[in-house]
Amino acid sequence: MFFVLLQAGGLCTMTEGAGRLAGRCMAPGAAGIRSSRRRLQLLILPICTIHLPPLHLYNMAAFAPHGAPAMDYEALKEQWSDIEDKDGIRLSWNTFPSSRMEASRLVVPIGALYTPLKEKTDTPLLQYEPVSCKAPCRAVLNPFCQVDMRARIWICPFCLQRNGLPPHYKDISENAIPPELHPSSTTIEYRLARPAPVPPIFVFVVDTCQEEDSLKALKDSIIMSLSLLPPNALVHELGYTECAKSYVFRGSKDYTGKQVQEMLGLMMGGGGARAGMPAMQPQPGRPAPTAPMGAAARFLLPVQQCEFQLTNALESLQKDPWPVANDKRPLRCTGVALSVATGLLETSFQNAGGRIMLFTGGAATEGPGMVVGPELKEPIRSHHDIDKDNIKYYKKAFKFYETLAKRTAHNGHIIDIFAGCLDQVGLLEMRSLANSTGGHMILTDSFTSSMYKQSFARIFDKDANDNLLMGFNASLEVLTTKELKVTGLIGHAVSMNKKSANVGETECGIGNTCSWKMCGINPNSSYGIYFEIAGQGGPTNVQQGPQKGLMQFLTYYQHSSGQFHLRVTTVGRNMSGPSGDPAIAQSFDQEAAAVLMSRIAVFKAEVDDGPDVLRWVDRMLIRLCSRFAEYRKDDPSSFRLEKNFTLYPQFMFHLRRSQFLQVFNNSPDETAFYRHVLNHEDVSNSLVMIQPTLDSYGFDHEGSQPVLLDSTSIQDQTILLLDTFFHILIFHGETMAQWRKAGYQDQEGYENFREMLESPKEDAKELIQDRFPLPRFIVCDAGGSQARFLLSKLNPSTTHTTGAYGGVSQTAQTIFTDDVSLQTFMDHLMKLAVSGNS
Repeated sequence: MFFVLLQAGGLCTMTEGAGRLAGRCMAPGAAGIRSSRRRLQLLILPICTIHLPPLHLYNMAAFAPHGAPAMDYEALKEQWSDIEDKDGIRLSWNTFPSSRMEASRLVVPIGALYTPLKEKTDTPLLQYEPVSCKAPCRAVLNPFCQVDMRARIWICPFCLQRNGLPPHYKDISENAIPPELHPSSTTIEYRLARPAPVPPIFVFVVDTCQEEDSLKALKDSIIMSLSLLPPNALVHELGYTECAKSYVFRGSKDYTGKQVQEMLGLMMGGGGARAGMPAMQPQPGRPAPTAPMGAAARFLLPVQQCEFQLTNALESLQKDPWPVANDKRPLRCTGVALSVATGLLETSFQNAGGRIMLFTGGAATEGPGMVVGPELKEPIRSHHDIDKDNIKYYKKAFKFYETLAKRTAHNGHIIDIFAGCLDQVGLLEMRSLANSTGGHMILTDSFTSSMYKQSFARIFDKDANDNLLMGFNASLEVLTTKELKVTGLIGHAVSMNKKSANVGETECGIGNTCSWKMCGINPNSSYGIYFEIAGQGGPTNVQQGPQKGLMQFLTYYQHSSGQFHLRVTTVGRNMSGPSGDPAIAQSFDQEAAAVLMSRIAVFKAEVDDGPDVLRWVDRMLIRLCSRFAEYRKDDPSSFRLEKNFTLYPQFMFHLRRSQFLQVFNNSPDETAFYRHVLNHEDVSNSLVMIQPTLDSYGFDHEGSQPVLLDSTSIQDQTILLLDTFFHILIFHGETMAQWRKAGYQDQEGYENFREMLESPKEDAKELIQDRFPLPRFIVCDAGGSQARFLLSKLNPSTTHTTGAYGGVSQTAQTIFTDDVSLQTFMDHLMKLAVSGNS
């Protein structure tokens, strides 16, 4: 691994070494419906059987019988959860319609939320190359293939071509099948023969225009990260005062990749490491390190050989000495620093895994990419300014960073953004840097905060084999059978513009391709992939016997151990019978559907006006309920939803009120951060963001108890624990707060009260333990200023205009808001759905 350190002050300086240094989800709106507060139970439907052909032609997948009796919804949830744990995939519909017309009536598109590197201990890691179908198909051998054991031939289910098995399969039989053909091996991983050209590269872009304490905390965290790297990691430090040569870039000027190459002397021919560089020794259990070639070798050394010097270099970094007037902002050339870092990697390490890690303490005020002027009297843009098009720098800065992001992504590199500032730093303009490259985005008040320190440390988490839990230079390709076509992907990726017969006519998210470049990938990275039905239906297209649609996801990535890996997931689902087949409605996964629809809504919100997006969400919900609910026309009281649809309207209600679509009271940077995280997480975590979980602690029950996400849940003698994913909040009711302030918990005989105060803290620690980024932890009392974090998330069933409804306790919290309650929302929904005028 390599490290490069860039300082982003008024000038961007690079220094070359001279010999020594080279270069739970509770459903809060429906009491008691919760599988686990810590983890959602994720679900998946059984698939359809292909009857075994005669003689010796076998289908290796085991499926549930077509037309099997409908399973109980809870049993389906359990089954879907097991399959998600195994394959990392969740589908909105688990039975596919047989015609495009039928699919258009589903309202919610067929989609899959896929987590390619989902951690599971039983995924086979095969030490040989995968067996692939002939070009142009290139599908990988999987349990759904039909295999002729005698002739050593397999039939690809995607293109129906016959392929020969390689020689090392000569001993397979019905009783001895290779792992990739085993019915349980729907997800399998290959360790490919070719090693990565170089170990992963890390470039640190450090903003020195910040306060001393913040800069010191930042330096300490970077020094700490060196100890988390493997000893053969290659590092580079720029800015060391005792180095012999410096490269100075003007902060107000943009530099092309070619100019960076020329200034750093990276265009000189010749290969091999510079004379005098010590040879890198191979590490046990790791591939032999590859020496960096050419002129770039001047900047690289193994961390085990230069950690002491590098630590001294980092400790010597000082606050930018350029004087700043009281009415001015520091001159900060973030854009140029990132451009130089991109040019450095682009020159010598194209298509090699690498990270550019930006640590910024404020907004860019100089050169390309500036988001605000240096005068303090000029405020940084707000959502209101953007709506009114009163944005002096936004469009130009966004275009600059977007162009930089595309360059970086197509080179296979990642950009992480760490912001440590109370004010905005320009995340809105820079969002494409992380969104297009699979990078992290961490928004904190200061680099001294535990939120930054712990989040940064978790990036370097390792697996049981001491390998970093991160993948580099990743790409995803999706193959489908003729029944399905891919319409797009929503997540942190860019299109690879690969056309094929399975690319759909419509576009959802990043479309018109079946392959995407993700660059950075980790065990939590999740992607929403959307599909359409290709068949036209009708009597001429009806096929005899049960049919199924297959999807295969091929994820290529550079493992942190230095080898390329390929993870293959192949899933299949039943095709429905004649029009109106009830199996389609029974296969609806409301949790996955809510997350997939929320991604579409956020994608639309990036380009459309907020009210238009809310109207789209409402329209889709009304159409779905009108299509699948049971009711008598124009009779709202007869409206009824099946159990697997009942929570979906709640999810949409809370999505409408969430920070993802409502920008009021959030800065543009915060909005960009929240949307970035939503597009990264799986179903479980995304649902917590959309509809937070709420638990109550009281004397009338032991431990925590899930309660409604409703203002009626606030009671004087209870303690509440709220998890919004971004915040973990402990709220003390009025009586509880008074007792705590009086110190009853410290008195003899009040042990139960002391335990009650500690119980939510212990549960909060458990929630925080594996959360990334680290959530903000808040403890507050009824009537306190920070109680607003709780009140803003609750369903306002009791407001200053309505009072309590349904005979609820008169002690319930009154919320001062004009927002409609869930009850009012549902009343309007039922009225519109049964009217037939959706």
